[in-house]
Amino acid sequence: MPSHHRSRYGRYTGGPDPLAPPVDLAEALGAIADDVMAGSSPERALREFLRRGGRQQQGFDDLARRARQRRGDLLRRHNLDGTLTDVRKLLDDAVLAERKQLARDALMDDDDRAWREMRLNNLPPSTAAAVNELASYDWQSGEAAASYEKIKDLLGRELLDQRFAGMKQALQNATDEDRQAVSTMLTDLNDLLAKHRRGEDTQADFDAFMAKHGEHFSENPRTVDELIDSLAARAAAAQRLLNSMSAEQRRELMELSLQAFGSASLVAQLDALDGNLQALRPGLDWTGSESFRGNEGLGLGDGTGVVQDLAELDALAEQLDQNYSGARAADIDLDAIMRQLGEDAAVSARALGQLERALREGGLLRRSADGSLRLSPQAMRRLGKALLADAARHLSGRTGARDARLAGAAGEQTGATRPWEFGDAQPWDVTRSLTNAIVRTATEGTDPQGGVRLDVRDVEVAETETRTQSAVVLLVDTSYSMAAEGRWVPMKRTALALHHLVGTRFRGDRLQVIAFGRLAQVMAIDELTGLPPVREQGTNLHHGLLLAERFFARHPSMDPVLLVVTDGEPTAHLESYGDAWFAWPPDDETIRKTVTQLDRVTRRGTRTTFFRLGDDPGLRRFLDGLADRIGGRVIAPDLGDLGAAVVGEYLRFRRAGHDDLDWEA
Repeated sequence: MPSHHRSRYGRYTGGPDPLAPPVDLAEALGAIADDVMAGSSPERALREFLRRGGRQQQGFDDLARRARQRRGDLLRRHNLDGTLTDVRKLLDDAVLAERKQLARDALMDDDDRAWREMRLNNLPPSTAAAVNELASYDWQSGEAAASYEKIKDLLGRELLDQRFAGMKQALQNATDEDRQAVSTMLTDLNDLLAKHRRGEDTQADFDAFMAKHGEHFSENPRTVDELIDSLAARAAAAQRLLNSMSAEQRRELMELSLQAFGSASLVAQLDALDGNLQALRPGLDWTGSESFRGNEGLGLGDGTGVVQDLAELDALAEQLDQNYSGARAADIDLDAIMRQLGEDAAVSARALGQLERALREGGLLRRSADGSLRLSPQAMRRLGKALLADAARHLSGRTGARDARLAGAAGEQTGATRPWEFGDAQPWDVTRSLTNAIVRTATEGTDPQGGVRLDVRDVEVAETETRTQSAVVLLVDTSYSMAAEGRWVPMKRTALALHHLVGTRFRGDRLQVIAFGRLAQVMAIDELTGLPPVREQGTNLHHGLLLAERFFARHPSMDPVLLVVTDGEPTAHLESYGDAWFAWPPDDETIRKTVTQLDRVTRRGTRTTFFRLGDDPGLRRFLDGLADRIGGRVIAPDLGDLGAAVVGEYLRFRRAGHDDLDWEA
């Protein structure tokens, strides 16, 4: 019979999932860029994205909220009566069993029975006082005596569990030899810590201690300092647990502790341990408290663990808030997130850390000379490509439109080729395409007798140079109304898309971006991207047109193209002495100078389109009048369509005179 082997599959535990999808840098870069274009610094924009998260990615704020919610749940669920309740139940069981034994023991002397019943009837209401009262009682019932011994055993295990997690379970049903081994461990531990306080201990002392008692320390510390850190954190939590109790609860437990394991020596050893740890780690929180208000009782050991959880959740919330100087995702304790919030939260936190690291170390963010964080040229290229693709999608949605990803208008071939992309109208490079198909067929192991089949992946097109080059000026309104009306970021996204199109597909063209507010200035694309809105009055189109004419004059052999994005009438002009004159409503002199300067620009054969943002009637009349005067056009796009409108208009101008370029407006 052939053997059948079954495979079992489980969760991958060898670190980060190697099959997990990569972090979405495109989404992060787009969100960061939007914040930067709205006026935020790249550093702050990065922090905000990490806080918000992405479409399918929890952010730090989500994780911090979960940490605080879990903290609240722990406090609402629990109270600190667990040990007292357990002791009371064992005591009641012991007393009831003893009463039954006294009632059915016919041979007992009546006076002795009466004395015993009186003693049981007159037990103090305090659980601790009743337990101590019965410490010397000679139990007649074996069941009662066993229940009473369980009280002493429980108290000893709870006190040890406060300082050494898991000790309560480890010592269940322990023998006298087991208890003596713990007592010896405590004595040796206190000796080691006292020696460390005096500076007299060595690594050999620690190694000898761990060789003898290492089974009690699941954390496997490697040095005495690691041992102290672990023990002190637990001891401080135990003290905060006591601080959280009422005075009556503390008094009861202190009295009960004398009965732990039937000897007061354990309490003395633990007190010495607490003293050593507090002296060695005084900076820990030994005085805090919590407000438990639930119905689920906690024992001393479990309660100490919950208090440690609360402290860990507080630390996580602070790490996730990232409100301190120099905060980084790498600061976040992923193991703590796994323990407190679960695997999905740890995966999210790890992904955010990878994303931050990729942005900082992958060349998308860089430090400038003044130490500030800026978007790198690589980031600007990736962002421009994404924005151009978005504009292309808008264009493709128009009736009869074609995709905007063009390497150049019809013209002379450059000799270079590139993979075909949807919307390309360039001729195929047949030789390269067939070579790609042959190589792919051989690589994929396709039956050669089936011949070579051409796949869309194989196709390469020939890049071309345009015969006619354009000098393009994009005039963008940077008056404060653009920011106030939500047009600031769409304006910048439009400039980035056009810049990327010209820089990658029409390299022979020249583009200049001119921003005009109270004054106008030529801006590099990264300057415009980071330009914050300034609350100043003035829309100085006159100055912008002066700079545009200067740019066209430097490129006399190119076709001049002027694209103007604005949301307001001209309210400022440039005086002869260099200052701006502002007036609202628009001054006649401002209008006259603006129109005169536009006429001068137009005499160069400039083709002009105005992009009107908003529904201001005065602006509509003004731009319509300018367009009629110079034979230009006015387009009033929605904000979401602004990039497509500007890119489409640029392409419309470029294909004028090129009948062989397959593009329909």
